[in-house]
Amino acid sequence: MNTAIKTDDVIFNFFKQICDEKNDKKCVELGNEWIKAMETNLSSMEANLNGADKLKHLDDIKSNRDHLNNLKTKNSSEWREYATQCMIEIMNHKSQQ
Repeated sequence: MNTAIKTDDVIFNFFKQICDEKNDKKCVELGNEWIKAMETNLSSMEANLNGADKLKHLDDIKSNRDHLNNLKTKNSSEWREYATQCMIEIMNHKSQQ
């Protein structure tokens, strides 16, 4: 039995938690937690890049940061919609594997 936790499953469950949260304030807080976690991941990735690799991925990092900055103004219904779309993308990706 494979008990390894898959990243897609963790992400899916986090987005499901956003969708299922009935309290609008808590829903937005969960979304903001997602942003902080992704910003931390980006900073960590960026710190581990150097030279040509850093230049190669500079646009991707900027694009991801811009995307996260755009999420910061979402209200609860927008977060639920975004989380739903992300869950659909994860399911589509799984079905293609």
